[in-house]
Amino acid sequence: MVASLLSVLLIRWLYEPIPGFTSLVLRWVGSAGLFSLLGIFVTGSYKIVRRWATIRTVYRLAGAVLIKELLIFLLIGLDFLALPTTKFTLLTLLVDMLLTFFLIFLLRFTGRVMDSSEHLRSITEDVSRQTVLIVGTDAESVALAQRVDAMPQYNVIGFVSDDPEMTGRVILDLIVYKCDCPDDLAELERRLGGVDCLFLPRGESGFLHRDSKEGNTQNPEAHKRKSTGKPIHDPMSFVGQFIKRSFDTVMSAVLLLIFFPVGLICAIAIKAEDGGPVFFRQERIGRGGKPFNIIKFRSMRTDAEAMGAQLAAGTDDPRLTRTGRFLRAHHLDELPQLWNVFRGDMSFIGYRPERQVYIDKIMEVNPRYQYLYQIRPGVTSYATLYNGYTDTLDKMLTRLDLDLYYLRNHSLAFDARVLGLTFLSIISGKKF
Repeated sequence: MVASLLSVLLIRWLYEPIPGFTSLVLRWVGSAGLFSLLGIFVTGSYKIVRRWATIRTVYRLAGAVLIKELLIFLLIGLDFLALPTTKFTLLTLLVDMLLTFFLIFLLRFTGRVMDSSEHLRSITEDVSRQTVLIVGTDAESVALAQRVDAMPQYNVIGFVSDDPEMTGRVILDLIVYKCDCPDDLAELERRLGGVDCLFLPRGESGFLHRDSKEGNTQNPEAHKRKSTGKPIHDPMSFVGQFIKRSFDTVMSAVLLLIFFPVGLICAIAIKAEDGGPVFFRQERIGRGGKPFNIIKFRSMRTDAEAMGAQLAAGTDDPRLTRTGRFLRAHHLDELPQLWNVFRGDMSFIGYRPERQVYIDKIMEVNPRYQYLYQIRPGVTSYATLYNGYTDTLDKMLTRLDLDLYYLRNHSLAFDARVLGLTFLSIISGKKF
């Protein structure tokens, strides 16, 4: 109804005074409201509860709008809603339809942003917590870990012990790290991206005793050490995030239309080679630590992961099909990710999303991966330009350092730089 009212007022502003304009506005807006309700009921759009776009929701909403506009057109033909000239009548109808689509998706996009704001606030609070290691693995150390982790300002990330039999064990879902000397502790802190505090239960001794005070376990501040690393916050403002997301939405929609013929050719070639599925869907972890299904053109054999999850090895991977090797070499396998960008699962620029199984391995060495959850993963990234495909854990850890550098410098200008460098790399034939 709002879109219908705006469209009539806009045409009135462009046109000369219209006799009986008030009556016409009431008939137009009233009819639009009635037909909108009818379209929502017929298409089942009232059942939609998700705040983001899927193919099904787009079809339903588009159907509801088209039903409304067709019925309005019918009333125009019956001279019930006709404006003084046919030209302005059809123009009003067109503006009505476009504004309706725009307002619907604007409201749904705003709802998606507001829906995720509370979750993102909790991520920011978690990133602000100081990282803690608990000295020892006995009952008192475990009890101390539980007390400290319950405090909002701390985040316990593991235990340290000089007992070799405890190395690698898991207590309270936390890993036990082995430390025999202060040098081992310094190396562990470097691997973990910095540790803010070491907490010792009453009576704990050993080489760590020289670096941390023994005291009241009810007052963890008594054991606080100098931080070797700081939590990383997303520096991009809300305005910058809104501009970035708006750009992602509009550009992905435009590119989906432009590259549709290319995508169709790719799909035919994939299907013709081995008769397997065209698309490859795989669960990845995105913003806020939430899983989503990334979509690509299938470039590997259908039995590529019969032996379990494996890392990709670029265009040299023996599991690639002939068509897949061509798609991978020219980055065409990434085209369907435009839909992920349009949905809001991803952005054009971010960090490359990873599977949970590999995130767990990365987190064992460097828990700072969790800081990346503040932003959307990207189709391309700063790390991809310099690190390429990650086919080993060492490369993943190197990529994480580059991703964290990107996060620390997250801005529209940095995104524009990465986007430009990616474009130049693609047209120059650089292999990632």
